[in-house]
Amino acid sequence: MTPRATLRLQLHAGFTFDDAASHADYFARLGVSHLYLSPVSAAEPGSRHGYDTVDYGTLNPELGGEAGFNRLVDALRARGLGVIVDIVPNHMGVGGSSNGWWNDVLEWGPASPYARHFDIDWHPPDPALDGKVLLPCLGMPYGDALAAGDITLNADPASGRFFIACPGRRLPVAAATYADILRLTNRADLNALAERFDAAPARDSARLAAAHAALRDHVAAHGPHALDAVLRGADPRVARSRTSLHRLLERQHYRLAWWRTAADELNWRRFFDIATLAAVRVDDDAVFDAVHALPLRLHAAGLVDGIRVDHVDGLADPRAYCRRLHARLAAQRSAPPYVVVEKILAPGESLRADWGVAGTTGYDFMNDVGALLHDPAGAEPLAAHWAAVSGSSRTFAQEALDGKRRVLMRQLAVEHARAARLLHGIARASPATRDVSLIAIRRVLGELAVRLPVYRMYPAPREEPDDADRRVLALAYESACAAIDPADRFALDRVAAWLGLPAARVPRANADALAAAALDRKSVV
Repeated sequence: MTPRATLRLQLHAGFTFDDAASHADYFARLGVSHLYLSPVSAAEPGSRHGYDTVDYGTLNPELGGEAGFNRLVDALRARGLGVIVDIVPNHMGVGGSSNGWWNDVLEWGPASPYARHFDIDWHPPDPALDGKVLLPCLGMPYGDALAAGDITLNADPASGRFFIACPGRRLPVAAATYADILRLTNRADLNALAERFDAAPARDSARLAAAHAALRDHVAAHGPHALDAVLRGADPRVARSRTSLHRLLERQHYRLAWWRTAADELNWRRFFDIATLAAVRVDDDAVFDAVHALPLRLHAAGLVDGIRVDHVDGLADPRAYCRRLHARLAAQRSAPPYVVVEKILAPGESLRADWGVAGTTGYDFMNDVGALLHDPAGAEPLAAHWAAVSGSSRTFAQEALDGKRRVLMRQLAVEHARAARLLHGIARASPATRDVSLIAIRRVLGELAVRLPVYRMYPAPREEPDDADRRVLALAYESACAAIDPADRFALDRVAAWLGLPAARVPRANADALAAAALDRKSVV
């Protein structure tokens, strides 16, 4: 059934599938054809929005799980209504301890099978982060948090595992450090257990499982306080033990940090500037399959009639993604797939026709409706009032440009720096551009970015930019030319050319390398 009119429902533990089903008669009387549901995959416990997915393959138990979802669908079907589900392919929730993929990465680092599910730069410029994930989750600087006892070593006797506890988190401990922990106290029985972990370094090995079993057996035989002596050896309240805890933390595959460090040092892609939402590599075949297993199953079973894709502009290649999703859905049922995307269109911008989707989620329509409620004649007196209150005669466009620049310099500083390093690598690869410095690239790239009149461009590997991208890049380029120091014009022309602007009159040297690098998460987030 093709959607005609929808009603969006925000689901959470206080308004579940069954709660929605109880209002089915009301929904039918409204005249809508479908309910458009907020994300239904398992999210962070207690989530009020559901966009912090922790398990793509499971219907959220807080909403009623599989049984509750089926009851809702049955209630709607009985009244001739259908369901559209919201999916979040760009990012997952990593702000707690419920994300199995993320926890595995924290435990095993680059050796985790999920290490490439996320956009992690395992070899950033900071050597302290080599092979590690920055975790900016502390409410104060690391040293202060350590001294305050906010970071502690704990043990779970039932599983035979140690973990690091800090406010709101329970973090895994690398298997390679278990022997060090057990040797924090010089006891023969614990030293013997340490030797078992020394002999079992490989992930998922039978010897490692046996070592954990031996640790569980030890606790079972000696009682719940069997590991107290070990934990005292890492007690942050005691200076010597605090040093041992710090050394242990330094050997983990993550680096605990103050939350304020995220904007400057984060080495993984996130959702905007939110360091509790980690981006996933849905452009990878295995990740795509894992992320979409549940919605594809529900669609194949006829339980949902359409898909709403959240934050499509966060994906590496939205066009390729949308076409792929459309093809997978089309192979399941005879009716044409119904896919809409959350896409912010700038004035005069159109949704790309080659994406193969039914449209946007309607932000553009809501803007038009909102405009009907505003009298254009009010613009001049409002501007005058603003000038009187603020003491500034600057225009909205000038204020907006400064606002963009502040966001780029503060909230998105690390992303800006990373993009500049990418371009600098391309500059260094050619004798013609090797003198374009990293600092100059950062300056001109920032000026281009803040002047782009649209949400994003859509470059694709081994393809020239389309006319729409060239137009917006040309606008940004011309505006930046008038703003930069003349000494930076050489760098601006090169950057514009690498991004695909013929007007810069510079060969697109290594442009394909840039596009490939932007999609290669081995070295770039």
